[in-house]
Amino acid sequence: MYLKELSLEDFNTFVRESIIGNSYQTSSYAILKAEEGYDYEFVGLISDNKIIAAALVLYKKIGNYYYGYSPRGFLVDYSNKFVLEAFTREIKEYYKKKNFVFIKINPEIAIGKLNKKNNNFEYNTNYNIINILINCGYKKLKSNSNFEALLPRINAIVNLEEFDINKLNKNTRNKVKKGIRKGLVLEKADVSKINIFYNFIKDKIEKNAYHYNDLYNVFSKQNDIDFFLVKVDYKYYLINSQNYYNYELKKNSEFAQKIVKSNSANIINAKMNSDKNLLSYKNDITEASKYINTENTIYVAGAMIIKYNNRITIHISGYDKDLKRYPSNYFLYYAILEFYKEHYKYADLNGVTIDSIDNPYHGLNRFKNGFNPDIYEYIGEFDLIIDESKYNHLLKSGLLAKEFNKN
Repeated sequence: MYLKELSLEDFNTFVRESIIGNSYQTSSYAILKAEEGYDYEFVGLISDNKIIAAALVLYKKIGNYYYGYSPRGFLVDYSNKFVLEAFTREIKEYYKKKNFVFIKINPEIAIGKLNKKNNNFEYNTNYNIINILINCGYKKLKSNSNFEALLPRINAIVNLEEFDINKLNKNTRNKVKKGIRKGLVLEKADVSKINIFYNFIKDKIEKNAYHYNDLYNVFSKQNDIDFFLVKVDYKYYLINSQNYYNYELKKNSEFAQKIVKSNSANIINAKMNSDKNLLSYKNDITEASKYINTENTIYVAGAMIIKYNNRITIHISGYDKDLKRYPSNYFLYYAILEFYKEHYKYADLNGVTIDSIDNPYHGLNRFKNGFNPDIYEYIGEFDLIIDESKYNHLLKSGLLAKEFNKN
């Protein structure tokens, strides 16, 4: 067995056939990261003239040395200790000659699934891979609680074959229906509208709008990305509001008649709630009427979706926080899941955290959990140390912390 640099074609073929292939281990992602200052190469372990393991390795200079990063891990059978040891040995020898100190990996290996009844993770046999990696010379890094790592450690996955609005929790279901009532519509957009989308996300990220132009342009070459915006259809909004108002007006009249016969607390409360609904629908009619003839399209949310094999990933999304009267984020996610459920098996809602009331991401967790996903814990981050003395020097100098610690 030996390691060699792979051609783009050979690497892409191997990735497509790998059961642990993912959108991060692709030539598209490599090109995107090159725009951020990384160099890259594709390497593979050869046995009997056949590739049995491979990896995209991004690399950068750190101090006087280099480090590598293989996003979502090497494409190797981690449960096969013999192949993993051989690949690790060859990787270390190959990159030591290139003055590399370490290679960081964060494999997409699910070691546990959240039990929704007791809110604890139940671990599977993949948990044993942690020790296999440690024994092969990988250093297990601290498991992040939130989003301190390069990629999320805990992800929310929706089984699209089972997706149904009636299986969403009550709050999410009501918000989605409210969005539909208010005339929200999903629009498949193109790169010319990236700046509209960027205004929804610019306060929560450090990347500029050019990054998302690059992201779209790179992944669109293989048709591996979709870009959506949510807009308000005021004609649809007005028709819905009038229908809801007329229906509620009829109910309100019936409650008024019942109060004459019986002023029970239940009937009085029902009449008061109906009064509130009527006022809300009346305000909706006023708003929709005001904007129905506007020439400007009002956009309220957007998302970029990465497609890979049978899975879609909501790579990033955002909404206009000044227009919170539209539950646009709820509608956006629902409409995306509906859009893809006939042709894809899974939807990755991306990262969540270990939840608690005082968690700063409690609202994010509650929002994503409203779509009834399964929550998986991945194996975490590891550094494959190639030169231990230089690695320790980088640790003590603070260069590692400066490179990888997030604000």
